[in-house]
Amino acid sequence: MKIRFGFVANALGLWDASPSKALTFARYSALPKHERMEKLKEVTAQNLQHTKRILYYNIAHEIKLYRFSSSLVPLATHPEVMWDFVTPFKTEWEELGQLIDQFQLRPSFHPNQFTLFTSSRTEVTMNAVKDMEYHFRVLEAMNALERGIINIHIGGAYGDKGTSLNRFHQSIKKLPSEIKKQMTLENDDKTYNVEETLLTSEKEKIPMILDYHHYMANKGGVDLSHYLQRIFNTWNTIPKVHISSPKSDQAYRSHADFVSLDFILPFLKMAKRLNEDFDIMIEAKKKNLAMLQLIEEIASIRGVKRLSGGVIEW
Repeated sequence: MKIRFGFVANALGLWDASPSKALTFARYSALPKHERMEKLKEVTAQNLQHTKRILYYNIAHEIKLYRFSSSLVPLATHPEVMWDFVTPFKTEWEELGQLIDQFQLRPSFHPNQFTLFTSSRTEVTMNAVKDMEYHFRVLEAMNALERGIINIHIGGAYGDKGTSLNRFHQSIKKLPSEIKKQMTLENDDKTYNVEETLLTSEKEKIPMILDYHHYMANKGGVDLSHYLQRIFNTWNTIPKVHISSPKSDQAYRSHADFVSLDFILPFLKMAKRLNEDFDIMIEAKKKNLAMLQLIEEIASIRGVKRLSGGVIEW
């Protein structure tokens, strides 16, 4: 069983390398009209340059997974801006895509919690479609559709889970099929547990990402060992799992700086029984530093061999 590891957005330790530098609509609106587009391009160019630095960091450390920041392009979906962020940066997008392709990286996006398909409000659904289109266009600009995924949660329950799930199945039809093809669904820590998310994934033929921390916070009476193989079976490529551990007993749903090996070891042993390769995205606050520390700790377990900077075999 091989496990590849990755981290989210920012590589800590690289100086001033945030790929999520922002330009708020208020700041944008306050600029003279002739300066607005220039400022949008300036911030985007900075984010793309920082992303390229992070990809080179990943390549140097043999880290195959990386979640891009959803904030790469400021105001990309704002109804009063909606600008062409592809054409001016055609070369930059293609450079990122060439690195992804050459080094066989696995890129992903995770749109924010407002990208949901369970709301009864049409404008919320249409905004979710618009946000998914933005992430799709970025993957497309990088020629990374074959490798990239866009991961979301099912959404809210609004006091009636059954009705909300039905709305999800109806609302998702508004998403163009080529975008739906890039989608994955993840169980959450409050509302839709592993079983509910899996049933939705199977019905829509969308791969499911297991978030183990969310499972522990929202078990819903589910024994994960009865579902893990089915979760992995939703993929026609290497399955992907999210890993983090609680900040404290009082703030159980919050992510800790690092990942507790004791917390995730039961899951790793459960996965070992399936003996299938899978990928792990680390969602700890210390990002790449937490990932590297966890790999070292796992590699010290008897029978585990570290194959590279970001890959272990058990």
